[in-house]
Amino acid sequence: MSGNFVLLNNAIVQSKVSIFRDKNCSCETFRKIAKDLSIFLCYEACKDFKLKSYPVETPLEETSGWKFESEISVVAVLRAGLGMVPGVLECIPEAHVGTIGMYRNEETLAPVEYYRKHHKNISEHNVLLVDPMLATGGSACDSVKILKEAGAKNISFLCLISAPDGVKRLQNEHPDVSIYTASLDDHLNDRGYIVPGLGDAGDRIFGTL
Repeated sequence: MSGNFVLLNNAIVQSKVSIFRDKNCSCETFRKIAKDLSIFLCYEACKDFKLKSYPVETPLEETSGWKFESEISVVAVLRAGLGMVPGVLECIPEAHVGTIGMYRNEETLAPVEYYRKHHKNISEHNVLLVDPMLATGGSACDSVKILKEAGAKNISFLCLISAPDGVKRLQNEHPDVSIYTASLDDHLNDRGYIVPGLGDAGDRIFGTL
């Protein structure tokens, strides 16, 4: 993988990924781990965002504080991406929240858009695009295209589980987008599901199994 691909190779991350892969993991635990991993991914994705200084008065003297130079938007690919939003907002409560509605055509495996809503000035924001699974890469690439058409320039893609096919496709079609993931899995099966994966992330987050 190229330099714009970041795998969180951390013992805590690996432990949490193992827990929520388990088919017997409860919906409550799955949601909690999705949030926790999203916090870690957000932390990593934002570490190089530009900051600007402002005065802070401590009990002893005035010093310089720091805040993000640009506003931040987290954009969730519906519906599963909503499970990652709480983690991002835990880190950045002031972030704007947008959504892109996509579903997968089960015959062609191609994504179909049905909804989009994001901040009107998203072209000036750092954008964190979130979707738990990067499988074929179709939804990710289409979502990035939608954001770029709206003027977004600084986009990072955050996912819980990824497959080599999806990573390569996103890198090929949008080499300027950095990818952050908690796991790079082995392959896709003939239905386009990540193996070993964790099944359908949306169903497991929302309890619609």
